Amino acid sequence: MEFIYKKLKDYSASDFYGFHMPGHKRSARLTGADLPYGIDITEIEGFDDLHHAEGLLKRAQERAASVYRAEETHYLINGSTVGLLSAVLGSTRRGERILMARNCHKSVYNAVLLNELKPVYVYPRLLDGMELNDEVTPREVGRLLDQNPDIRVTVITSPTYDGVVSDIKGIADAVHRRGGILILDEAHGAHFGFHPMFPENGNMQGADIVIHSLHKTLPALTQTALLHMNGGRADRERVRMYLHMLQSSSPSYVLMAGIDECIRMLEERAGEVFGQYAELLEVARERLEGLNRLKLVETERYDRSKIVVSTAECFEKKENKKFTGKCLYDLLNEKYFLQMEMAAASYIIAMTSPADTKEGLGRLVSALYEIDGELAGHDSKEGFYPGPGHDSCLRRGRAAHKGEKDGEDGENGKSGEKEPAINEQVYPPGQAADLENRECISLGECGGRVALEYAYIYPPGIPLTVPGERVSAGTAERLRQYSSAGLHVEGTKTRGKIEVLTDG
Repeated sequence: MEFIYKKLKDYSASDFYGFHMPGHKRSARLTGADLPYGIDITEIEGFDDLHHAEGLLKRAQERAASVYRAEETHYLINGSTVGLLSAVLGSTRRGERILMARNCHKSVYNAVLLNELKPVYVYPRLLDGMELNDEVTPREVGRLLDQNPDIRVTVITSPTYDGVVSDIKGIADAVHRRGGILILDEAHGAHFGFHPMFPENGNMQGADIVIHSLHKTLPALTQTALLHMNGGRADRERVRMYLHMLQSSSPSYVLMAGIDECIRMLEERAGEVFGQYAELLEVARERLEGLNRLKLVETERYDRSKIVVSTAECFEKKENKKFTGKCLYDLLNEKYFLQMEMAAASYIIAMTSPADTKEGLGRLVSALYEIDGELAGHDSKEGFYPGPGHDSCLRRGRAAHKGEKDGEDGENGKSGEKEPAINEQVYPPGQAADLENRECISLGECGGRVALEYAYIYPPGIPLTVPGERVSAGTAERLRQYSSAGLHVEGTKTRGKIEVLTDG
């Protein structure tokens, strides 16, 4: 069997001299940098072409499809972003309507703007006391599709950036019963399907197009991802066309070799690697359930690779102020040299992967217990191991509703949730982008005005305002709270301000 990395290493060690791109000529002679120049090549003899794969890369992508139980798989070297853009643009026609989860990634919103689509949003509820989106339900998707029978394409994000998982099989059934196509942004779920601790991946649950970011949760290089297609509903040829248009015409062989090595690991060692990972993760999560003031967060359907710790019940006595997610994030970074993935107003996210070590997870657990002890005013080691029956884990969502059905017949409302802040759509995003009468105002003053810019916290890049929307009072308040908590609102041209329609 031929693997990309091995072939590149053999070529690098050979006597071939290249009169072709790239300009470093497979050598660090001029820069002295410790970079993989030796295996960074272009489409030369024997190495195939990603945009017209017939040999090495065709076989590599077929292996990836087999590992992920997909019918067709494409390498992405421009991240999940290019996969989502290609999936949406290839599946929709200009100007039509699309159903999308409001917590979709900004790349989906960019596809909406590029194809002048008219979005209809399915809003996940917010978990009470936290700015954390819960799952999207099949019932809500079905209801909105019934109200909007012209919609053909639905886009859902699961797992979310925060680790919340939706019932993808139920949603796929709801979409397919109405003749539609389901695009699943499973970027944060590339590790799904390899161990019972995690759900099956979207290919195994009926999604028509699935996007995975290998680099997010697996040992792969940044920018590497996969796009999978299944069944006969999606227009595969149009999706391929957009992939050819939007992906770099000079795909990095270093990145593609990284994808192939990751797939090789999954193919040959997934059982061993994920068995060890699940064991380490289970121990860490059990210990974190004994926290006092800080709380480990999870919903009924949850990606347990994400360690989300809530500060909602914490107060800093010395400073006489709330102990926010940003406070915890900064403390872990500055005192314990632990870099978290993200801070929100009331929680932090620690992303784990099979590459994590016992030592690394142990450092995180110990640091959180020390901080928790200081917040609670007792010895940091107290309660390190939870006693019998102890459960201070912040469990949210549907776990309390025993016997509740999945799918469209299940309950829609849940305890511990509140309605999200919903903005009124005045103009489609594509039309709003062309409006000229605009002024720049403070984020805190944008309530009731028609936004002409995106505003979001990055990561994860989920818009709070979309061009053409009249900003609700709730959204304006969230923006104000984020700014007060020290979180940077991005997407606008001027920090702390947003462009709005002058007379709207």
